[in-house]
Amino acid sequence: MNKAQTRPMRSLVIGLAAAGALLAAVTGQIGAHAQAIAAHNSNAPVNTAADRIELQDRQNRVLLSGNVDITQADLQLQAARTLVNYSNNGSLQIQRITATGGVRVTRGNEVASGDVAVYDFNKRIITMAGNVKLQRGTDTLSGGRLVIDLQSGLSSVDGSAAAPGVMAQSGGRVTGTFTVPKN
Repeated sequence: MNKAQTRPMRSLVIGLAAAGALLAAVTGQIGAHAQAIAAHNSNAPVNTAADRIELQDRQNRVLLSGNVDITQADLQLQAARTLVNYSNNGSLQIQRITATGGVRVTRGNEVASGDVAVYDFNKRIITMAGNVKLQRGTDTLSGGRLVIDLQSGLSSVDGSAAAPGVMAQSGGRVTGTFTVPKN
């Protein structure tokens, strides 16, 4: 092969190597996120604060509204309103927290935000829907729905919203921005 024939091949090899390095960096960033989430203690006590708390004892639920702040270990959930469902078998056990209105879930330098979130304590899964954004440092993913499995540490984002009437701004696609380490 002459020089003119090897140039496109060399460009292809360099391009594939660069794409591989980018994929490795992105996989490393997401893998580090998954390990951090998996370390969450979902059995830790839950603390709540809000402008108004209403106990609906017959329905086994508590309605919190106005600047709601819920923490469990190093996980913090903030929203305009939450509904906490519980069971009462001698002691109160939270089953589910449903949050609406500017929902923000924070843990360390990781922030997830969206229109609606459901924290299922039995499954140890947090599902967020509507204008979802997952941010870790300067890396971001945006989409319609985010599912965080606290047990396995797996987080996934898809482009469609999971709740009726909640539309994703991303047009049904997942978008992301990742920083690439400098050599």
